[in-house]
Amino acid sequence: MKPASLHLDYLQIGGRTVPVTVRHNPRAKRVIVRVDLAAGSVQVTTPSKRNLGKALLFAREQREWIAERLHQVPPPVPFRNGAHIPYRGKENVIRYVGVRREDAMAKGPVWRVRSVDTGGLPEIRVTGHPDFVQRRVTDWLKMKARDELNERALYYADMFDVRPSRITVRDTTTRWGSCSPSRALSFSWRLILAPSYVLDYVAAHEVAHIRHMNHGPRFWALVEDAIPNYEPAKRWLEINGPGLHRFGADPVGIFAGGYRGHHPAR
Repeated sequence: MKPASLHLDYLQIGGRTVPVTVRHNPRAKRVIVRVDLAAGSVQVTTPSKRNLGKALLFAREQREWIAERLHQVPPPVPFRNGAHIPYRGKENVIRYVGVRREDAMAKGPVWRVRSVDTGGLPEIRVTGHPDFVQRRVTDWLKMKARDELNERALYYADMFDVRPSRITVRDTTTRWGSCSPSRALSFSWRLILAPSYVLDYVAAHEVAHIRHMNHGPRFWALVEDAIPNYEPAKRWLEINGPGLHRFGADPVGIFAGGYRGHHPAR
């Protein structure tokens, strides 16, 4: 169930007025502040309806952190001709090649050409109407993410002797992956932009939750059985994960932040 909005306030940060929405979520263990540039706002989650004033005070105390997040986020990169974007952790160039029916019929509206064939960076080539480049690249990346995450999740499900009830790929901004009590797995399609070992870690992490719905020692032992050296993947997400949300974003605003102090894969 989506937490209900309790209160709307405003903060003055860096010469701009930033809306602050306070939501109550009884499952939260503490007050959590999240910066959402896509909405141009700050979202505060509190475990208690009676702590509304304290939650707002906590958000005000984080003013410097919020301003730093707003300042450090790099500009958005829409999916358009000539844009450089990561794919499986490596730099690629989007190349609009016009209306070429023979290529579209043979390869589909979007396909990737290796660097050995381009003489430079790998290219993600797009055909059709130029106004549809953003949508077509997004759809292609989601398809690639769905295929890869399905394959890796099922691989780890076999390893852990569990069975997901469903695997979905979405455009989430607060979690890279999740596992519900009904064994339904959900992942962010933007993981296809990250290095393969990072996507692998998130897949193993969420599948392990089918066995252990917590972050206790037995859970981490199970993850370590699958990925003995998972710490680099965790660190990569902590450092580089928020920046993935700028790719394909609207130029006027992007998500910048995630939960402060929240585990990157949860």
